[in-house]
Amino acid sequence: MDKIKDTRSFMRITHRYLGYFLTGIMAVYSLSGILLVYRDTDFLKSEKKYEKNIAANLSEKELKKELKMKGLEVEKTEGSVLYFKQGTYDSATGKAKYSKKELPFVLDKMVSLHKSQSKDAISPLSVFFGVSLFFFVISSFWMFNPKTKAFKRGIKFTIAGLIISVILLFI
Repeated sequence: MDKIKDTRSFMRITHRYLGYFLTGIMAVYSLSGILLVYRDTDFLKSEKKYEKNIAANLSEKELKKELKMKGLEVEKTEGSVLYFKQGTYDSATGKAKYSKKELPFVLDKMVSLHKSQSKDAISPLSVFFGVSLFFFVISSFWMFNPKTKAFKRGIKFTIAGLIISVILLFI
C-alpha cells in the first residue's frame, strides 16, 4: 500500500510543479497554435517587399524553392522576365522583385515552435514539451483515487476525448 501511496504522491507533486514550470511554454504554444489555424488567411500579416539577386535561369520549381513561396505560379513571360502574382523574376539577370505577407517577427517566431525539425536549435524544447504533455496525460490518472466518483467520471471524459479526436482525424 505504501508503494501505491508513494507513486500517487510522486505523480501529484511532479504534475503540480511541472505544470507550473510549463505554464509559460503552454501559453506560447497555445497562442501560436491558434495562429496556425489561420495560416491560410492574412490574419495579422503585413505585406513586405523584397528585391534580391538570385541565380539566373531558374525554373519555376527552383524559383519557388529559392524564394520560399509555396503558391508561386508563373502567369506570363515577356522576354526574360517571369511574372507571378507576388512579383517578377528576370531569368537573365537573376533579379527578383516580390512581396510576401508575413506575421510580425515575434509571432512568426512563436509559430516556428510548431514547425521545428530535429535539426533546429529549438527542437529539444519541442521534444521536452511533448514528453511533458504526455506525462500530464499519464499522471492525471493519479490525481484521484480510482474508487471515487471523480475518477470514474474522468475516465468517461477521457474516452469521450479519444473518440472525438479519432473521429475528427478522419473527417
